[in-house]
Amino acid sequence: MNSPIENPTARERILARLHASGTHETVVPEVPMPAALDLDRDEKIERLSTLMTAIRTEVHVVESGAWQDKLKELAKQQGWQRMLYGPQGPLGKEIETAWAPEMDELPKLVGYTQPVETFKDDLFKTIDVGITSTRGGVAETGAVVLWPTPAEPRLMSLVPPVHVAVLDADSIYNSMAEMMTAEKWADGMPTNALLISGPSKTADIEFTLVFGVHGPKELIVLIRK
Repeated sequence: MNSPIENPTARERILARLHASGTHETVVPEVPMPAALDLDRDEKIERLSTLMTAIRTEVHVVESGAWQDKLKELAKQQGWQRMLYGPQGPLGKEIETAWAPEMDELPKLVGYTQPVETFKDDLFKTIDVGITSTRGGVAETGAVVLWPTPAEPRLMSLVPPVHVAVLDADSIYNSMAEMMTAEKWADGMPTNALLISGPSKTADIEFTLVFGVHGPKELIVLIRK
């Protein structure tokens, strides 16, 4: 009978080869950090808009007091029937006030006021568009940041086929690091923060970029200037 030493197991053979190969120190060269952006307000708007548009985000820069008019215009153009919003969120009252005079001509407002367990059929099957506020934007990478709350849960931006995000121009930062510092993220964060740069996409299928596979097929950003 052969002894274990004379007939080593596969594990022992692998360990023996690793031991025989020894260890080699790998030197990783230092790569200089890219220069930090230092853009003015209009430049940040332009850069964020350009980068997001490049990956199929629809961006509209509107006057601060006229964003509701643009929203109503888009709703009529695209024929939305049911729009999900947060009645207690930052945009709730403004949306309700804007909708009141034209209620019959605009999508039905559906408030996210129920637990998802009792609301999921409506959420996944009948909602055309969800509208949310944003925490801010990142000019460097071209993304908006959502900070989910009980008034505006994350499913509002992840489930409807169209997501409308309302962004204040003054809350666009040069970089993510600048935003985290200025907004004092270290003092407290939600369970998660969402960075969104465009509609849902994947490159898993034969390395071909495909849009609208999971999550919203369209992203519309209204920048209030």
